[in-house]
Amino acid sequence: MKVIICGAGQVGSGIAERLAAEGNDISIIDANVQLVERANDVLEVRALRGNGAHPDVLERAGAREADMLIAVTLHDEVNMVACQVAHTLFDIPTKIARVRSQTYLSDPWSKLFSRDSMAIDFIISPEIEVGNMVMRRLETPGAFETASFGDGHITLLGISCDAECPLIDTPLEQLSELFPDLPAVAVAIVRDDRLIVPHSSDQIHEGDGVYVITPSDQTARVLQVFGHEETQARRIVIAGGGNIGFYIAKAFEAADPNLRLKIVEADHNRAMAIAEQLQSSVVLNGSALNEDLLREADISAADTLVAVTNDDQVNLLTSALAKQLGCGSSFCLINSPNYMSMVRSLNIDAFINPRATTVSRVLQHVRRGRIRGVHSVLDGAGEVIEAEVLETAPIVGKPIKEIDVGDGVRLGCILRDGTTIIPKGATELLVKDRVVLFSRADRVRDVEHLFRVSPDYF
Repeated sequence: MKVIICGAGQVGSGIAERLAAEGNDISIIDANVQLVERANDVLEVRALRGNGAHPDVLERAGAREADMLIAVTLHDEVNMVACQVAHTLFDIPTKIARVRSQTYLSDPWSKLFSRDSMAIDFIISPEIEVGNMVMRRLETPGAFETASFGDGHITLLGISCDAECPLIDTPLEQLSELFPDLPAVAVAIVRDDRLIVPHSSDQIHEGDGVYVITPSDQTARVLQVFGHEETQARRIVIAGGGNIGFYIAKAFEAADPNLRLKIVEADHNRAMAIAEQLQSSVVLNGSALNEDLLREADISAADTLVAVTNDDQVNLLTSALAKQLGCGSSFCLINSPNYMSMVRSLNIDAFINPRATTVSRVLQHVRRGRIRGVHSVLDGAGEVIEAEVLETAPIVGKPIKEIDVGDGVRLGCILRDGTTIIPKGATELLVKDRVVLFSRADRVRDVEHLFRVSPDYF
């Protein structure tokens, strides 16, 4: 597949790296000469300098033969125009645009992206994606990572296994014996920064991070089995009142007016603006690194601090300071991969990487077959994929034990007519089943092949 990516920043280069590693023909465009040089030196892509919305630049990037355009520059307007030019002049079949400004996405103006208006097939909003992920984290205390699949029926949990975890040194095959009515599958283990797709005889070790797929109504029980019985946060402090912090506050006010929310925002004008739009949240103006201000926010009595400013260092230090002052838990937003290794050493409970979140969302639309959801883990070392079984897929009607998935792939859960099923060897896959599975990065193509469709299906 030939793909043009407009924008060679963290998100664009992350997408390019993943797709190029899978053998796709990638061209990447950016106006920044340093980013272009870096892409040519580091990535297996063809990088060009220029404006991705200009027709001559797109043509030099191979737009006449392209199958997809992904516009993820820092400028919404460039992304939108690039998609329109790709459609009108080059008839590129699939166009994806990152749109960050909530003005474009709000209800009064959302028809701008209707099929009869601007020619964009899929809109990616990092602020909304990250905001939703923060909310899922707060709803599943005890998990360091979560993702939702199957219209909310199925959940991926990343669970830390410390010395108190009762399952340490327990082979995975014994979990079904110890908890015969627990519908959950451990699909991956992170150990010493290595990703392992386990066999049934593998054991859980102290310090492991275990990825578990389970029906969403069983998440609390799964966490409890792994030794996590944290209660859901009721008193929350949000550091940063930008698009993400404001989105989280509004969403939680709508979901539960009885939550006690406080927001710390450094910019006076922004603090005043969001205070006028929020109903019950308390907005404090000042630096989240100011210990006195955090005490004024009653940080010692807070269940959770969420640091989502636009500065990684502020997020890290605020999260660490909050824990030091007595906050129950903290997690933060981190853009730079250089800081991710510091999270555990600073006693921070979890972090969110906007780049990984956005890349996962884009990959959902890139994957072949009927792929409904993708969540990338461990910086792209593996993916949790939700795939729909179509009539022409080669796996229809076959028992799972007869499907050659090989090492590196592990099935987690099936959604069939609104009912979740934990797959067994004799389970047959039926048309319209939605399968949530884990795949090592080098096996993604094989998964796509299993769920492929014939050209005449459409």
